[in-house]
Amino acid sequence: MTISFTVLVLLIGVALLFDFLNGLHDAANSIATVVSTRVLKPHHAVLWAAFFNFIAFTVFGLHVANTVGKGIVDAQVIDPQVIFGALMGAISWNVITWRFGIPSSSSHALIGGLLGAGIAKVGPSAIVWSGVRNTIAGIFVSPAVGLILALALVLVVAWTSLRLTPMGVDRRYRKLQLVSAALYSLGHGGNDAQKTMGIIAVLLYSQGMLGGEFHIPFWVILACQAAMAAGTMSGGWKIVHTMGSKITRLTPAQGFCAETGGAITLFLANVGGIPVSSTHTITGAIVGVGSARRLSAVRWNVASRIVVAWIVTLPAAGLIGALCYEATRLLAR
Repeated sequence: MTISFTVLVLLIGVALLFDFLNGLHDAANSIATVVSTRVLKPHHAVLWAAFFNFIAFTVFGLHVANTVGKGIVDAQVIDPQVIFGALMGAISWNVITWRFGIPSSSSHALIGGLLGAGIAKVGPSAIVWSGVRNTIAGIFVSPAVGLILALALVLVVAWTSLRLTPMGVDRRYRKLQLVSAALYSLGHGGNDAQKTMGIIAVLLYSQGMLGGEFHIPFWVILACQAAMAAGTMSGGWKIVHTMGSKITRLTPAQGFCAETGGAITLFLANVGGIPVSSTHTITGAIVGVGSARRLSAVRWNVASRIVVAWIVTLPAAGLIGALCYEATRLLAR
């Protein structure tokens, strides 16, 4: 299905809007711990995170973008109507969860929307099962890895801080938390912005604008990183509050452990081209550092509500994506 240049530009604009909302919605992932420990003021924290979100493309390859572009739904199935359905499913779910301060996954909302729209077009044959299996595995593996790494880092921090006073520990990790927040933002930008790159690239591919070979144009990389950074600068304060203080109370040392554990997990996913959720990853890491202190330090009722949102995201965004695809198909008749 060939579309006009105007419609193509509008669809790319919708994709960048999703990327902006992704940055706004997931700003909490990058800055919640550094804000809750009062290492940085909120507006300084979002600027810090936005900068490292933006430069992530200089550090990581485009493995995640390629996975989303051709590893979730068969690229031959994708047309502008499927892209529109996918984006509207993701955007709608992001707005709903942002409105209620629920830290759901923008990544899985986009993948759910893409699956819903693709299945609505041709049925289950649209699905690239290997990519979907990796994505579903990431729902469970990334928070578990984040939790385990954060727990291990808590032990390392405790061992290396035996000779320090509590004030000395606080002072050391206030400085180090700037580094861990930067690393986490770098990992976040390297995974989340690439999902929108993949969507725009496969749209261009469907219109024969990539010379017959799927790749990610440089201008798409810059546009997506900029939109993500702009969204992060806008902040998602309700979700920051949920992530930073409702799950458990954090000290600077614990914030460092959570961010570093989450950053290592995202770095591994970026190298492997696996589109994981930064929300899932940092939540697992925060639960890890909280439970290292004592199990009762974690507000398990809050954590359980977040897990429910994780489970619901894929099917909910998929249903909205399918409905939006059907609506555009009917209007196009």
